[in-house]
Amino acid sequence: MTKEFIVAIELGSSKVVGVAGKKNIDGSISVLASVREESSSFIRKGIVRNIDKTAQCISNIVQRLSNQLKTEIAQVYVGVGGQSIYSVKNTIVKTLPTDTVVTQEMINELMDANRNVTYQDREILDAATQEYKLDNREELEPVGIQCTRLEGCFLNILWREMFYRNLNKCFKQAGVKIADMYLAPLALADAVLTDAERRSGCVLVDLGADTTTVSVYYKNILRHLAVIPLGCSNITKDIASLQMDEVDAENMKLKHGSAYTENSEIDDKLMLSIDEERSVSSRQFIEIIEARLQEIIKNVSEQIPQDYATRLLGGVIITGGGANMRDIEKAFKVHTGIDKVRVAKFVTHSITAKDLNITSKNAMMNTVLGLLAKGNMNCAGSPRTNEGGLFDESKPVVDDDRGPRDLNKLEPGVVQTEDEKRKREEQKRREEEERLAEEERIRREEEERQKNEREKKSVVKRIGRFLKGMLAEDE
Repeated sequence: MTKEFIVAIELGSSKVVGVAGKKNIDGSISVLASVREESSSFIRKGIVRNIDKTAQCISNIVQRLSNQLKTEIAQVYVGVGGQSIYSVKNTIVKTLPTDTVVTQEMINELMDANRNVTYQDREILDAATQEYKLDNREELEPVGIQCTRLEGCFLNILWREMFYRNLNKCFKQAGVKIADMYLAPLALADAVLTDAERRSGCVLVDLGADTTTVSVYYKNILRHLAVIPLGCSNITKDIASLQMDEVDAENMKLKHGSAYTENSEIDDKLMLSIDEERSVSSRQFIEIIEARLQEIIKNVSEQIPQDYATRLLGGVIITGGGANMRDIEKAFKVHTGIDKVRVAKFVTHSITAKDLNITSKNAMMNTVLGLLAKGNMNCAGSPRTNEGGLFDESKPVVDDDRGPRDLNKLEPGVVQTEDEKRKREEQKRREEEERLAEEERIRREEEERQKNEREKKSVVKRIGRFLKGMLAEDE
């Protein structure tokens, strides 16, 4: 009997992680297998820079997971993130006749109009509805309410079209079918934020290697999303400017680094060893780390929209690899002026696993576990007949037979794959051709009808003239 499990893959700036897990009846998730590979040479700031190497890495991840599970992998869930993802507000207005009651069809028309907005070199990955305004009254559920002016406010999540196409190309080249693509920041938010934090308003900060992702929530709605092109690797590079290898700089950061140190706590006489012959003063080392971290936190603060700056009662939630830095909460409190700060070291789901990378709960696996929790389709293929060695020629099926789905019914955060987008565009083209053909048919029928009427009138006139002439002769 074929196994049932879900597979999720996260493509990060420092590593690509693949996890396979099974959802249990009680709602918990059992992780069955997990693998990771270094990615810094071909993925930078969360963006695919080398398609061939990324495709090979994806293929390796799937192959290794398949070997552990002894089952072929038919499809995977993928997270989309990285540099150049950002949100833009957009408003669509519809003027209605007096005493019109808003219907779901009207709402769908607003959503479709918003989705059809084009941005130069940008792809709309997702559209989060903010609220609707009915005659200047804000409503979250407008259907059934009477108004003459319907306004839909949306938050469009954009990504560079090239990055979107390259990511899809990598999976196609690797021969790996995508079950669904998710916006990684939204999957992460669902995995680590509490209902109270999302409702009362909060800032989720994902401190990654090359990037820092900022998501702002208020009243359970995503209000802003941005990716800052700075991360913890920048701190490592700053330390490496002391003329040392980045590997040694990273080790030194992990051993001695702290996000915030009171001036009175700094020992000016303490020297930290760089190598056998050189050392750096504790104060200089602290200043290097804090200068860069302060810059990152300042950029985070600037991403909080002014409309919500004083409303975020849920405070700041920090996650990602950078959340492990000592006194990171204190640094955010000091530099943002927000007193309520929490570090999310693990997801809110109940997870069981044997892998120490997961059970250590160091916040570095939160995104991929969030993607795993999103999965609802079986990713298992047929059982393996061998161990999948170097000469194993078996390949999973790549063709996606799923038709284009209604964008207005997609779960928030779901991103259409390129194949799905292509099928949707083909469907729209067919529907447009059918519409034009129907209009042409109606036009021709109308012309035929009018022609027949003209002929009938002409015949009637001729008969009338004939009868009139006959009567004139009789007289």
